[in-house]
Amino acid sequence: EKRIYEEPASTDGFRILADRLWPRGMKKENAHLDLWAKEIAPSTELRKAYHGKEIDFEEFSKRYLKELDENPETAAFLDKIRNEKIVTLLTSVKEVGISELPVLKGFIEKNQ
Repeated sequence: EKRIYEEPASTDGFRILADRLWPRGMKKENAHLDLWAKEIAPSTELRKAYHGKEIDFEEFSKRYLKELDENPETAAFLDKIRNEKIVTLLTSVKEVGISELPVLKGFIEKNQ
């Protein structure tokens, strides 16, 4: 898990952007992405509620897990990454530890 603005590393493996919106100021050719998983990113409503401080990280996590469980695109996403040995989840959010990434990582580990 890391910010998309950090330099790509040879140890990153399969690089996935987990944001719904394209990161400001990031050129697509500089992102070195294997997948932009915007279809399984938190919904716009959930993202706005969390960033607007209407809900805390715990509530955000619960709601995002519910979205992942109910999202018809989730199974296809898991299939795409199933055989990848190393996956690096990326976000533009400054505080990666309280972003969607740890929630998504836990979900992937539980469902692989």
